[in-house]
Amino acid sequence: MTDREDFLIWLQRDFVRAERAMFDGDAGPRRAIWAEDEPVTVLGAWRNVSNHAELVEAFDELSTSFSNCADYEFDLISFEVLGTMAYTVGYERIAASIDGEPRSFTLRATQVYRRGDDGWRVVHRHADRVG
Repeated sequence: MTDREDFLIWLQRDFVRAERAMFDGDAGPRRAIWAEDEPVTVLGAWRNVSNHAELVEAFDELSTSFSNCADYEFDLISFEVLGTMAYTVGYERIAASIDGEPRSFTLRATQVYRRGDDGWRVVHRHADRVG
């Protein structure tokens, strides 16, 4: 298996499962796929963070807004794996409740990943709403 194939398997299995859980109100799986060592950053559709402590707080706070994830799809536009680093660019199409109100929205998301002894971990995310 190539590094690209290995990364795609992780992305489609672990990353998608973690994001679906987040939009269902559970931040735990998303926190688990993020690197614990610095640097980690988020330039988000709702909040920006620049260290791991802020990341945990932001994910926990954000997850309380979401529930009833009816659909999550990651439309991968581009990706590359270069040694222990990777990136993805794509659209996240989400149907979930926000503060109890069913909503559908799309995020443009660019992410950077680092591979360590424990596998792939997200280290940077930039996302914004489309439209």
